[in-house]
Amino acid sequence: MGKIFLELDVMMAKRHISLNELAQQVGITNVNMSKIKNNKVNAVRFSTLAGICKALDCEPGDILKYDETAEEDSV
Repeated sequence: MGKIFLELDVMMAKRHISLNELAQQVGITNVNMSKIKNNKVNAVRFSTLAGICKALDCEPGDILKYDETAEEDSV
């Protein structure tokens, strides 16, 4: 089926922004931002995604990637 990955770490490095700073700008905890950054989530709220895009001055497609060969993790 494929899987969607967040490449948040790549964009954070390009924008020279720390996890703590990004979490603060988006308005979520460092722990939750870390889970998003490390692809340990099954869903992301649109409002959180919008906040991330605003803070990083990017589009959702800049941080969301699709890999059709990857398999979904069973939860």
